[in-house]
Amino acid sequence: MIIFSWLYLILAIAVKLSDGGKVFYKHKRVGKNWRKISVTKFRSMKKNADQLEKMLTEEQLKQYKEEFKIDNDPRITKVGNFLRKTSLDELPQIWDIFVGKMSVVGPRPLMEEEVKDKYGADGDKLLSVKPGMVGWWAVNGRNNSTYTSGERQALELYYVDHCSVWLDIKIMFKAVFSVLKRDGAR
Repeated sequence: MIIFSWLYLILAIAVKLSDGGKVFYKHKRVGKNWRKISVTKFRSMKKNADQLEKMLTEEQLKQYKEEFKIDNDPRITKVGNFLRKTSLDELPQIWDIFVGKMSVVGPRPLMEEEVKDKYGADGDKLLSVKPGMVGWWAVNGRNNSTYTSGERQALELYYVDHCSVWLDIKIMFKAVFSVLKRDGAR
């Protein structure tokens, strides 16, 4: 964190100058064994982005309810778009790893509603490991692997069933290349 403090400072200034809002965004998620955690990111969306009905069309709202993501999300700022495509919005999660809320590698931390809705009976299995900053789903298609197709759930649960030091190392190497190629980034 100290080594990259200069990058944090530059990104914080860019986010602040983009629209004057807060630099960081904390979102409530569930971690290992359904423990409630907050995940920190550089804010990539406009102020009041959580007011979905006011900011999204009916079609976008439907997509959000199905995937918990939106193609060409109108709530994302220009700076936020860059942060997301480069995954730099995730950098503050290094602190979440340091304090023990997350792991470097693991399934992405999800909202409780998302786990219940998309994983059902497999929710306990998914949450039997610590969530990670990067995971098997993230390096194997990310936003191109959807809930609707079942591919996202399969990839995240594959990690839970096969987690090992070697798989974690493979994921970390794939993550570097995924970020550089911006595979599945939106």
